[in-house]
Amino acid sequence: MLLATQAELHSYMMNVLILATFNWKLLGKLLVFFELCIQVSTLNDFSTHTRCPEVCICTADLLSCAKRNIQQVPVMLPPTATTLDLSHNAIVQLHNHWLTALPRLQTLRISHNKISNITWQVFYNATSLEHLDISSNCLHTVEKYYFEGLVNLKELLLYNNKIVQVDKYAFAKLTSLQKIYLSWNKLTTFPFDSIQRLEYPYLRILDLSANKLSSIPVDVVSTLPVYIKNGLYLHNNPVRCDCSLHQMFQEWNHRGFSSIQDFKEEHTCRAYASVPLSLVDTFKYNKYFGDCPWSESKLGIPKVFCKVGESLIMDCNTSLHNDNSTTYRWISPRHELFRYPEHGDQTHQPFKNGSLKITNAQLLHSGVYVCIAISELQNINRTHEVNVTVQYPKLAEPFKTALTTLLGCIVSLVLVLMYLYLTPCRCSKCCKKPVSPPQECSAQSSILSTTPPATDGPSRKISANKHVAFREPIKEGQNGKVRLAVGEDFPGTKKPKPPQLKLDTESISSVFSDHPIIAKEQVQSPTNA
Repeated sequence: MLLATQAELHSYMMNVLILATFNWKLLGKLLVFFELCIQVSTLNDFSTHTRCPEVCICTADLLSCAKRNIQQVPVMLPPTATTLDLSHNAIVQLHNHWLTALPRLQTLRISHNKISNITWQVFYNATSLEHLDISSNCLHTVEKYYFEGLVNLKELLLYNNKIVQVDKYAFAKLTSLQKIYLSWNKLTTFPFDSIQRLEYPYLRILDLSANKLSSIPVDVVSTLPVYIKNGLYLHNNPVRCDCSLHQMFQEWNHRGFSSIQDFKEEHTCRAYASVPLSLVDTFKYNKYFGDCPWSESKLGIPKVFCKVGESLIMDCNTSLHNDNSTTYRWISPRHELFRYPEHGDQTHQPFKNGSLKITNAQLLHSGVYVCIAISELQNINRTHEVNVTVQYPKLAEPFKTALTTLLGCIVSLVLVLMYLYLTPCRCSKCCKKPVSPPQECSAQSSILSTTPPATDGPSRKISANKHVAFREPIKEGQNGKVRLAVGEDFPGTKKPKPPQLKLDTESISSVFSDHPIIAKEQVQSPTNA
Protein backbone atom coordinates (compact mmCIF):
# COMPACT_ATOMS: atom_id res chain seq x y z
CA MET A 1 0.00 0.00 0.00
CA LEU A 2 2.82 2.35 0.85
CA LEU A 3 4.66 1.45 -2.32
CA ALA A 4 1.58 2.18 -4.39
CA THR A 5 1.30 5.55 -2.78
CA GLN A 6 4.92 6.43 -3.46
CA ALA A 7 4.53 5.34 -7.06
CA GLU A 8 1.54 7.61 -7.50
CA LEU A 9 3.43 10.54 -5.96
CA HIS A 10 6.37 10.01 -8.23
CA SER A 11 4.09 9.89 -11.25
CA TYR A 12 2.37 13.14 -10.14
CA MET A 13 5.69 14.99 -9.80
CA MET A 14 6.81 13.88 -13.22
CA ASN A 15 3.62 15.22 -14.73
CA VAL A 16 4.17 18.58 -13.00
CA LEU A 17 7.69 18.85 -14.33
CA ILE A 18 6.47 18.06 -17.81
CA LEU A 19 3.84 20.79 -17.55
CA ALA A 20 6.35 23.27 -16.15
CA THR A 21 8.70 22.55 -18.99
CA PHE A 22 6.06 23.36 -21.58
CA ASN A 23 4.62 26.36 -19.67
CA TRP A 24 7.75 28.16 -18.43
CA LYS A 25 6.51 31.47 -19.86
CA LEU A 26 3.37 31.29 -17.77
CA LEU A 27 5.44 30.60 -14.63
CA GLY A 28 7.57 33.72 -15.25
CA LYS A 29 4.47 35.87 -15.53
CA LEU A 30 3.18 34.49 -12.24
CA LEU A 31 6.44 35.43 -10.49
CA VAL A 32 6.27 39.02 -11.84
CA PHE A 33 2.69 39.32 -10.62
CA PHE A 34 3.63 38.21 -7.10
CA GLU A 35 6.47 40.82 -6.98
CA LEU A 36 4.12 43.64 -7.97
CA CYS A 37 1.69 42.64 -5.24
CA ILE A 38 4.45 42.84 -2.65
CA GLN A 39 5.47 46.36 -3.78
CA VAL A 40 1.89 47.64 -3.64
CA SER A 41 1.51 46.25 -0.14
CA THR A 42 4.68 48.05 0.97
CA LEU A 43 3.48 51.36 -0.47
CA ASN A 44 0.16 50.99 1.32
CA ASP A 45 1.97 50.45 4.61
CA PHE A 46 4.14 53.59 4.01
CA SER A 47 1.10 55.71 3.23
CA THR A 48 -0.51 54.37 6.39
CA HIS A 49 2.52 55.56 8.39
CA THR A 50 2.55 59.08 6.85
CA ARG A 51 -1.12 59.94 6.62
CA CYS A 52 -2.78 62.26 9.15
CA PRO A 53 -4.37 60.52 12.15
CA GLU A 54 -8.14 60.59 12.22
CA VAL A 55 -8.28 62.40 15.58
CA CYS A 56 -5.95 65.19 14.40
CA ILE A 57 -6.00 68.11 11.98
CA CYS A 58 -3.00 68.35 9.68
CA THR A 59 -1.71 71.17 7.52
CA ALA A 60 1.58 71.58 5.69
CA ASP A 61 3.71 71.61 8.88
CA LEU A 62 1.15 71.85 11.70
CA LEU A 63 -0.35 68.87 13.48
CA SER A 64 -3.14 69.63 15.98
CA CYS A 65 -4.62 66.90 18.17
CA ALA A 66 -5.87 69.20 20.95
CA LYS A 67 -9.13 68.63 22.86
CA ARG A 68 -9.73 65.14 21.43
CA ASN A 69 -9.90 63.33 24.77
CA ILE A 70 -7.20 60.89 23.66
CA GLN A 71 -5.34 58.84 26.25
CA GLN A 72 -2.21 58.07 24.24
CA VAL A 73 -0.24 59.69 21.47
CA PRO A 74 -1.19 58.52 17.96
CA VAL A 75 1.32 56.06 16.57
CA MET A 76 1.48 57.23 12.98
CA LEU A 77 2.49 60.90 12.68
CA PRO A 78 3.48 62.76 9.49
CA PRO A 79 7.22 63.50 9.51
CA THR A 80 6.78 66.98 7.97
CA ALA A 81 5.27 68.48 11.15
CA THR A 82 7.19 71.31 12.87
CA THR A 83 4.47 72.00 15.47
CA LEU A 84 2.59 69.33 17.39
CA ASP A 85 -0.29 70.25 19.72
CA LEU A 86 -1.50 67.54 22.12
CA SER A 87 -2.87 69.83 24.81
CA HIS A 88 -6.17 69.40 26.69
CA ASN A 89 -6.32 65.61 26.51
CA ALA A 90 -6.03 62.68 28.94
CA ILE A 91 -2.52 61.47 28.10
CA VAL A 92 -0.90 59.73 31.07
CA GLN A 93 2.45 58.54 29.71
CA LEU A 94 4.92 59.32 26.93
CA HIS A 95 6.86 56.45 25.36
CA ASN A 96 10.57 56.37 24.62
CA HIS A 97 11.79 57.49 21.18
CA TRP A 98 8.29 58.61 20.18
CA LEU A 99 9.65 61.83 18.63
CA THR A 100 12.13 60.05 16.36
CA ALA A 101 9.54 60.02 13.57
CA LEU A 102 9.36 63.87 13.71
CA PRO A 103 12.85 65.09 12.75
CA ARG A 104 11.64 68.65 11.99
CA LEU A 105 9.65 69.22 15.18
CA GLN A 106 10.34 72.62 16.80
CA THR A 107 7.30 73.22 19.03
CA LEU A 108 5.61 70.63 21.25
CA ARG A 109 2.57 71.41 23.40
CA ILE A 110 1.35 68.72 25.78
CA SER A 111 -0.13 70.94 28.49
CA HIS A 112 -3.36 70.13 30.38
CA ASN A 113 -2.87 66.37 30.45
CA LYS A 114 -2.26 63.82 33.22
CA ILE A 115 1.46 63.18 32.82
CA SER A 116 3.02 62.42 36.20
CA ASN A 117 6.38 61.01 35.15
CA ILE A 118 8.81 61.17 32.24
CA THR A 119 10.79 58.00 31.61
CA TRP A 120 14.25 57.61 30.11
CA GLN A 121 14.80 58.78 26.53
CA VAL A 122 11.30 60.17 26.04
CA PHE A 123 12.82 63.13 24.19
CA TYR A 124 15.61 61.14 22.61
CA ASN A 125 16.86 62.48 19.28
CA ALA A 126 14.56 65.55 19.39
CA THR A 127 17.46 67.84 18.59
CA SER A 128 15.38 70.41 16.69
CA LEU A 129 12.91 71.06 19.51
CA GLU A 130 13.00 74.69 20.75
CA HIS A 131 9.67 75.19 22.58
CA LEU A 132 8.33 72.62 25.07
CA ASP A 133 5.13 73.18 27.05
CA ILE A 134 4.38 70.61 29.79
CA SER A 135 2.42 73.00 31.99
CA SER A 136 -0.74 72.01 33.89
CA ASN A 137 0.17 68.36 34.34
CA CYS A 138 0.90 66.18 37.40
CA LEU A 139 4.71 66.21 37.58
CA HIS A 140 6.11 65.94 41.12
CA THR A 141 9.84 66.21 40.44
CA VAL A 142 12.18 67.32 37.68
CA GLU A 143 14.92 64.71 37.34
CA LYS A 144 18.24 65.24 35.62
CA TYR A 145 17.45 62.83 32.76
CA TYR A 146 14.10 64.37 31.78
CA PHE A 147 15.41 66.74 29.11
CA GLU A 148 18.87 65.40 28.28
CA GLY A 149 18.35 65.17 24.52
CA LEU A 150 16.98 68.70 24.05
CA VAL A 151 20.25 70.44 23.24
CA ASN A 152 18.56 73.28 21.29
CA LEU A 153 15.67 73.90 23.68
CA LYS A 154 15.09 77.63 24.33
CA GLU A 155 11.79 77.79 26.23
CA LEU A 156 10.57 75.32 28.88
CA LEU A 157 7.14 75.68 30.49
CA LEU A 158 6.59 73.68 33.69
CA TYR A 159 4.19 75.94 35.58
CA ASN A 160 1.01 74.74 37.32
CA ASN A 161 2.27 71.26 38.17
CA LYS A 162 2.89 69.66 41.57
CA ILE A 163 6.68 69.93 41.51
CA VAL A 164 8.29 69.86 44.95
CA GLN A 165 11.91 69.34 43.91
CA VAL A 166 14.19 70.20 41.01
CA ASP A 167 17.44 68.32 40.59
CA LYS A 168 20.46 70.61 40.40
CA TYR A 169 21.51 68.93 37.14
CA ALA A 170 18.02 68.94 35.59
CA PHE A 171 18.93 71.66 33.09
CA ALA A 172 22.66 70.96 32.89
CA LYS A 173 22.72 70.04 29.20
CA LEU A 174 20.28 72.70 28.05
CA THR A 175 22.96 75.19 27.04
CA SER A 176 20.60 77.13 24.72
CA LEU A 177 17.92 77.64 27.36
CA GLN A 178 16.51 81.19 27.56
CA LYS A 179 13.28 80.92 29.58
CA ILE A 180 12.21 78.60 32.41
CA TYR A 181 8.71 78.88 33.90
CA LEU A 182 8.27 77.06 37.23
CA SER A 183 5.59 79.21 38.85
CA TRP A 184 2.53 77.83 40.63
CA ASN A 185 4.22 74.72 41.96
CA LYS A 186 5.18 73.52 45.47
CA LEU A 187 8.91 74.23 45.49
CA THR A 188 10.43 74.88 48.90
CA THR A 189 14.01 75.20 47.61
CA PHE A 190 15.71 75.75 44.29
CA PRO A 191 19.31 75.00 43.20
CA PHE A 192 20.50 78.56 42.57
CA ASP A 193 24.10 77.30 42.58
CA SER A 194 23.65 75.84 39.11
CA ILE A 195 22.56 79.25 37.84
CA GLN A 196 25.50 80.95 39.55
CA ARG A 197 28.00 78.76 37.69
CA LEU A 198 26.88 80.41 34.44
CA GLU A 199 26.03 77.11 32.81
CA TYR A 200 23.18 78.86 30.96
CA PRO A 201 24.72 81.88 29.18
CA TYR A 202 21.49 82.74 27.36
CA LEU A 203 19.10 82.46 30.32
CA ARG A 204 16.98 85.61 30.66
CA ILE A 205 13.81 84.53 32.54
CA LEU A 206 13.56 82.25 35.58
CA ASP A 207 10.05 82.38 37.02
CA LEU A 208 9.80 80.91 40.53
CA SER A 209 6.81 82.91 41.67
CA ALA A 210 3.81 81.48 43.55
CA ASN A 211 5.70 78.59 45.16
CA LYS A 212 6.48 77.60 48.78
CA LEU A 213 9.94 79.17 49.10
CA SER A 214 10.46 80.00 52.78
CA SER A 215 13.93 81.46 52.32
CA ILE A 216 16.09 82.76 49.51
CA PRO A 217 19.91 82.48 49.59
CA VAL A 218 20.67 86.18 49.24
CA ASP A 219 24.44 85.64 49.20
CA VAL A 220 24.07 83.50 46.06
CA VAL A 221 21.25 85.34 44.32
CA SER A 222 22.80 88.78 44.77
CA THR A 223 25.93 87.68 42.87
CA LEU A 224 24.02 86.56 39.79
CA PRO A 225 24.57 88.56 36.58
CA VAL A 226 22.31 91.52 35.96
CA TYR A 227 20.62 89.94 32.94
CA ILE A 228 19.45 87.05 35.14
CA LYS A 229 18.36 89.16 38.13
CA ASN A 230 16.32 91.34 35.79
CA GLY A 231 14.19 88.30 34.90
CA LEU A 232 14.29 86.41 38.24
CA TYR A 233 10.69 86.46 39.51
CA LEU A 234 10.35 85.59 43.21
CA HIS A 235 7.06 87.24 44.20
CA ASN A 236 4.17 85.48 45.95
CA ASN A 237 6.40 83.26 48.08
CA PRO A 238 6.05 82.96 51.89
CA VAL A 239 9.64 84.03 52.59
CA ARG A 240 10.60 85.23 56.05
CA CYS A 241 11.12 89.00 56.39
CA ASP A 242 14.85 89.61 56.48
CA CYS A 243 16.99 92.73 56.25
CA SER A 244 19.33 91.27 53.63
CA LEU A 245 16.41 90.15 51.45
CA HIS A 246 14.74 93.52 51.86
CA GLN A 247 17.94 95.32 50.90
CA MET A 248 18.33 93.15 47.79
CA PHE A 249 14.77 93.85 46.65
CA GLN A 250 15.21 97.57 47.33
CA GLU A 251 18.32 97.57 45.15
CA TRP A 252 16.48 95.78 42.34
CA ASN A 253 13.66 98.30 42.60
CA HIS A 254 16.14 101.18 42.59
CA ARG A 255 17.69 99.88 39.39
CA GLY A 256 14.34 99.29 37.69
CA PHE A 257 14.52 95.50 37.24
CA SER A 258 11.48 94.03 35.50
CA SER A 259 11.19 91.31 38.13
CA ILE A 260 10.29 94.03 40.68
CA GLN A 261 8.61 96.68 38.57
CA ASP A 262 6.15 94.28 36.92
CA PHE A 263 4.92 92.75 40.21
CA LYS A 264 5.86 95.29 42.87
CA GLU A 265 2.64 94.99 44.88
CA GLU A 266 2.93 91.19 45.04
CA HIS A 267 6.30 91.14 46.81
CA THR A 268 5.43 90.12 50.34
CA CYS A 269 7.19 88.44 53.25
CA ARG A 270 6.08 86.68 56.40
CA ALA A 271 6.60 88.69 59.59
CA TYR A 272 6.17 85.69 61.90
CA ALA A 273 7.17 82.19 60.85
CA SER A 274 4.54 80.55 63.07
CA VAL A 275 1.72 82.68 61.65
CA PRO A 276 1.04 81.79 58.00
CA LEU A 277 -1.16 84.83 57.38
CA SER A 278 1.29 87.41 58.75
CA LEU A 279 2.25 88.67 55.30
CA VAL A 280 3.39 92.28 54.92
CA ASP A 281 4.18 94.33 51.84
CA THR A 282 7.91 94.49 51.22
CA PHE A 283 7.89 98.02 49.82
CA LYS A 284 5.00 99.70 51.69
CA TYR A 285 5.08 98.34 55.23
CA ASN A 286 8.44 99.30 56.77
CA LYS A 287 7.79 98.58 60.43
CA TYR A 288 9.78 95.35 60.33
CA PHE A 289 12.64 96.92 58.34
CA GLY A 290 13.18 100.08 60.38
CA ASP A 291 16.24 98.70 62.18
CA CYS A 292 17.93 97.24 59.12
CA PRO A 293 21.59 98.42 58.98
CA TRP A 294 21.58 99.91 55.51
CA SER A 295 20.86 103.22 53.84
CA GLU A 296 19.86 104.51 50.44
CA SER A 297 23.50 105.29 49.62
CA LYS A 298 24.25 101.59 49.50
CA LEU A 299 21.74 101.00 46.74
CA GLY A 300 23.79 102.62 44.02
CA ILE A 301 26.72 101.24 42.07
CA PRO A 302 30.02 102.97 41.29
CA LYS A 303 29.62 105.77 38.76
CA VAL A 304 32.33 106.85 36.34
CA PHE A 305 32.10 109.97 34.18
CA CYS A 306 33.97 110.39 30.92
CA LYS A 307 33.98 113.02 28.20
CA VAL A 308 33.43 112.27 24.54
CA GLY A 309 36.67 111.27 22.83
CA GLU A 310 38.56 110.40 26.03
CA SER A 311 39.76 106.99 27.23
CA LEU A 312 38.62 105.13 30.34
CA ILE A 313 39.94 102.10 32.25
CA MET A 314 37.63 100.12 34.57
CA ASP A 315 38.86 97.59 37.14
CA CYS A 316 37.01 94.42 38.13
CA ASN A 317 36.96 94.88 41.92
CA THR A 318 35.66 91.62 43.36
CA SER A 319 36.37 89.61 46.49
CA LEU A 320 38.08 86.84 44.54
CA HIS A 321 41.85 86.53 44.81
CA ASN A 322 43.64 87.30 41.59
CA ASP A 323 45.33 84.02 40.75
CA ASN A 324 46.12 82.21 37.54
CA SER A 325 42.86 80.27 37.62
CA THR A 326 40.65 83.39 37.61
CA THR A 327 39.22 84.53 34.31
CA TYR A 328 37.25 87.71 33.65
CA ARG A 329 34.37 88.57 31.37
CA TRP A 330 32.86 91.96 30.68
CA ILE A 331 29.33 92.49 29.40
CA SER A 332 28.50 95.88 27.89
CA PRO A 333 25.13 97.67 28.16
CA ARG A 334 24.39 96.36 24.66
CA HIS A 335 25.05 92.76 25.82
CA GLU A 336 28.42 92.48 24.09
CA LEU A 337 30.91 90.01 25.56
CA PHE A 338 34.55 91.00 26.08
CA ARG A 339 37.07 88.47 27.36
CA TYR A 340 40.84 88.38 27.32
CA PRO A 341 42.36 87.67 24.85
CA GLU A 342 39.82 86.45 22.30
CA HIS A 343 37.09 89.06 22.43
CA GLY A 344 37.68 92.74 21.82
CA ASP A 345 37.24 95.47 19.24
CA GLN A 346 38.68 98.85 18.33
CA THR A 347 36.94 100.53 21.26
CA HIS A 348 36.91 97.91 24.04
CA GLN A 349 40.12 96.19 25.06
CA PRO A 350 40.10 93.62 27.90
CA PHE A 351 43.26 92.86 29.90
CA LYS A 352 44.41 89.74 31.67
CA ASN A 353 44.11 91.29 35.14
CA GLY A 354 40.39 91.91 34.59
CA SER A 355 40.50 95.57 33.54
CA LEU A 356 38.60 96.90 30.54
CA LYS A 357 39.73 99.92 28.52
CA ILE A 358 37.38 102.09 26.46
CA THR A 359 39.13 104.12 23.77
CA ASN A 360 37.55 107.17 22.13
CA ALA A 361 34.39 106.99 24.23
CA GLN A 362 31.10 108.06 22.65
CA LEU A 363 27.59 108.64 23.97
CA LEU A 364 26.47 105.16 22.92
CA HIS A 365 29.01 103.64 25.33
CA SER A 366 27.09 104.92 28.37
CA GLY A 367 25.40 102.38 30.66
CA VAL A 368 26.11 99.65 33.20
CA TYR A 369 29.11 97.40 32.50
CA VAL A 370 29.16 94.05 34.32
CA CYS A 371 32.39 92.21 35.15
CA ILE A 372 32.19 88.50 35.99
CA ALA A 373 35.20 86.95 37.73
CA ILE A 374 35.26 83.15 37.54
CA SER A 375 37.64 81.14 39.71
CA GLU A 376 38.13 77.59 38.47
CA LEU A 377 40.15 76.74 41.56
CA GLN A 378 37.47 77.85 44.02
CA ASN A 379 34.61 76.91 41.67
CA ILE A 380 32.80 80.20 42.36
CA ASN A 381 32.23 83.50 40.59
CA ARG A 382 31.67 87.11 41.59
CA THR A 383 30.28 90.11 39.73
CA HIS A 384 31.19 93.79 39.72
CA GLU A 385 29.22 96.58 38.05
CA VAL A 386 30.27 100.03 36.86
CA ASN A 387 27.88 102.74 35.67
CA VAL A 388 29.60 104.69 32.89
CA THR A 389 28.31 108.09 31.77
CA VAL A 390 29.82 109.64 28.64
CA GLN A 391 28.95 113.32 28.12
CA TYR A 392 30.03 116.33 26.09
CA PRO A 393 32.41 118.84 27.76
CA LYS A 394 30.75 121.93 29.21
CA LEU A 395 31.64 125.14 27.34
CA ALA A 396 30.59 127.70 29.98
CA GLU A 397 28.99 127.83 33.39
CA PRO A 398 25.34 128.82 33.12
CA PHE A 399 23.85 131.54 35.27
CA LYS A 400 22.36 130.48 38.53
CA THR A 401 18.60 130.48 38.63
CA ALA A 402 18.33 132.74 41.71
CA LEU A 403 20.62 135.38 40.22
CA THR A 404 18.73 135.39 36.95
CA THR A 405 15.40 135.80 38.75
CA LEU A 406 16.71 138.71 40.88
CA LEU A 407 18.09 140.49 37.83
CA GLY A 408 14.74 140.16 36.05
CA CYS A 409 12.90 141.64 39.04
CA ILE A 410 15.24 144.67 39.19
CA VAL A 411 14.84 145.41 35.48
CA SER A 412 11.04 145.18 35.76
CA LEU A 413 11.00 147.58 38.73
CA VAL A 414 13.13 150.15 36.89
CA LEU A 415 10.84 150.04 33.87
CA VAL A 416 7.77 150.60 36.05
CA LEU A 417 9.34 153.61 37.77
CA MET A 418 10.35 155.12 34.43
CA TYR A 419 6.83 154.74 33.16
CA LEU A 420 5.29 156.42 36.23
CA TYR A 421 7.64 159.37 36.73
CA LEU A 422 9.39 159.98 33.43
CA THR A 423 6.39 160.09 31.07
CA PRO A 424 6.94 163.07 28.65
CA CYS A 425 4.35 165.89 28.54
CA ARG A 426 2.56 166.18 25.23
CA CYS A 427 1.67 169.92 25.60
CA SER A 428 4.26 172.43 26.86
CA LYS A 429 1.72 175.14 27.53
CA CYS A 430 -0.61 172.85 29.40
CA CYS A 431 2.15 171.59 31.66
CA LYS A 432 2.80 175.10 33.03
CA LYS A 433 0.93 176.04 36.18
CA PRO A 434 -1.50 178.91 35.48
CA VAL A 435 -1.22 182.11 37.65
CA SER A 436 -4.65 183.61 37.02
CA PRO A 437 -7.47 183.14 36.68
CA PRO A 438 -7.74 179.95 38.69
CA GLN A 439 -10.48 178.64 36.41
CA GLU A 440 -8.12 178.39 33.44
CA CYS A 441 -6.33 175.16 34.15
CA SER A 442 -4.46 173.10 31.70
CA ALA A 443 -6.17 170.60 29.56
CA GLN A 444 -3.98 167.84 30.95
CA SER A 445 -5.18 168.48 34.52
CA SER A 446 -8.75 168.38 33.28
CA ILE A 447 -8.16 165.17 31.46
CA LEU A 448 -6.60 163.45 34.46
CA SER A 449 -9.42 164.55 36.75
CA THR A 450 -12.12 162.04 37.55
CA THR A 451 -14.83 164.73 37.89
CA PRO A 452 -16.22 166.83 35.07
CA PRO A 453 -14.77 170.40 34.91
CA ALA A 454 -16.68 173.46 36.13
CA THR A 455 -18.41 175.64 33.59
CA ASP A 456 -17.54 179.31 33.03
CA GLY A 457 -20.43 180.41 30.91
CA PRO A 458 -23.44 179.45 28.95
CA SER A 459 -21.41 178.33 25.95
CA ARG A 460 -19.85 175.51 27.98
CA LYS A 461 -21.45 172.15 27.35
CA ILE A 462 -21.59 169.70 30.18
CA SER A 463 -21.97 165.95 29.54
CA ALA A 464 -21.81 163.33 32.21
CA ASN A 465 -19.39 160.43 31.84
CA LYS A 466 -17.47 162.24 29.10
CA HIS A 467 -13.93 163.56 29.23
CA VAL A 468 -12.47 166.74 27.78
CA ALA A 469 -10.06 166.45 24.89
CA PHE A 470 -8.05 169.57 23.96
CA ARG A 471 -8.19 170.53 20.34
CA GLU A 472 -6.51 173.84 19.42
CA PRO A 473 -9.03 176.09 17.67
CA ILE A 474 -7.68 177.28 14.34
CA LYS A 475 -9.81 179.29 11.95
CA GLU A 476 -9.05 180.19 8.37
CA GLY A 477 -10.21 183.68 7.37
CA GLN A 478 -11.69 184.84 4.08
CA ASN A 479 -8.35 186.12 2.84
CA GLY A 480 -6.71 182.79 3.38
CA LYS A 481 -4.78 183.82 6.50
CA VAL A 482 -4.97 181.85 9.67
CA ARG A 483 -6.22 183.63 12.78
CA LEU A 484 -7.34 182.58 16.20
CA ALA A 485 -11.05 182.25 16.88
CA VAL A 486 -12.67 184.86 19.12
CA GLY A 487 -14.38 183.55 22.21
CA GLU A 488 -18.11 183.67 22.38
CA ASP A 489 -18.18 184.74 26.04
CA PHE A 490 -16.77 188.22 25.20
CA PRO A 491 -18.69 189.60 22.23
CA GLY A 492 -17.32 192.68 20.60
CA THR A 493 -13.89 192.23 22.01
CA LYS A 494 -11.14 192.66 19.48
CA LYS A 495 -8.41 190.92 21.40
CA PRO A 496 -8.04 187.25 20.75
CA LYS A 497 -9.01 185.09 23.64
CA PRO A 498 -7.36 181.96 24.85
CA PRO A 499 -8.60 178.74 23.24
CA GLN A 500 -11.75 177.30 24.73
CA LEU A 501 -12.14 173.84 26.16
CA LYS A 502 -14.68 171.82 24.20
CA LEU A 503 -16.48 168.68 25.33
CA ASP A 504 -15.77 165.66 23.20
CA THR A 505 -17.22 162.16 23.17
CA GLU A 506 -13.85 160.46 22.81
CA SER A 507 -12.38 158.40 25.64
CA ILE A 508 -9.53 159.64 27.80
CA SER A 509 -7.42 156.99 26.23
CA SER A 510 -7.43 158.99 23.02
CA VAL A 511 -5.15 161.54 24.65
CA PHE A 512 -2.45 158.96 25.23
CA SER A 513 -2.88 157.31 21.87
CA ASP A 514 -0.22 157.33 19.24
CA HIS A 515 -2.23 159.57 16.90
CA PRO A 516 -1.17 163.26 16.74
CA ILE A 517 -3.29 165.90 18.42
CA ILE A 518 -5.37 167.76 15.83
CA ALA A 519 -6.46 171.36 16.41
CA LYS A 520 -10.21 171.75 16.01
CA GLU A 521 -11.50 174.98 14.52
CA GLN A 522 -14.30 176.68 16.38
CA VAL A 523 -16.52 178.21 13.74
CA GLN A 524 -18.68 181.18 14.68
CA SER A 525 -22.00 181.77 13.11
CA PRO A 526 -22.40 184.92 10.98
CA THR A 527 -24.93 186.34 13.37
CA ASN A 528 -22.44 186.37 16.25
CA ALA A 529 -19.57 187.83 14.22
